[in-house]
Amino acid sequence: MRIQYTEELNHLNQQMIEMGALCENAITHTGDSLLHGNHEEAESVHRIHEEILQKEKSIETLCLRLLLQQQPMARDLRQISAALKMITDMKRIGEVASDTADIILYMQRFHRMEDIEDLCQKAVMMVHQVIESFVKQDLTEAESVIAYDDIVDALFVKVKQDLVQAIQKNPQYADDYVDLLMIAKYFEKIGDHAVNISKWVVYSMTGELKETAV
Repeated sequence: MRIQYTEELNHLNQQMIEMGALCENAITHTGDSLLHGNHEEAESVHRIHEEILQKEKSIETLCLRLLLQQQPMARDLRQISAALKMITDMKRIGEVASDTADIILYMQRFHRMEDIEDLCQKAVMMVHQVIESFVKQDLTEAESVIAYDDIVDALFVKVKQDLVQAIQKNPQYADDYVDLLMIAKYFEKIGDHAVNISKWVVYSMTGELKETAV
């Protein structure tokens, strides 16, 4: 029985890795579509989003089975409970990526901004790192994601200021710049979801839960 239980916990970890990888792919494709004005890549984000939704259902079923059939105790219980909470934020990452792709599909012109590309890369990194911290049960790595959010927030403020100036200089492109601001905000929001996931990772190891963002 214990061997089966251990195998199912390992399977849970693998499913979490796969869902995290899908989230990373969704963000990456979104960033690439913005960089190159590639609508095919933007459309692929919607397909990835559907895969994320299916993965969420699969993990939820696995977690509930572990809770009901195995009746885990202490740290294992926290790990499974945390996974159930984490997949909600992972699903929302997929939703945000899909919403961002929608904006890109309807943009008339593309204005390259390195800071927005940097925001995208940082969002991918945070998602990747937080899933690794869960699987490795690495408290230091999880806490570093939480701290890194300040860097992402500061970068978003800079992007917002730059876009306001761009609108003032080139008002004929105001609609494009507003779209870019929304995209930057979505990438910043993905960072917030990564922080929420990190807090659940910390909870799974320590039993202490910091307040999460909505």
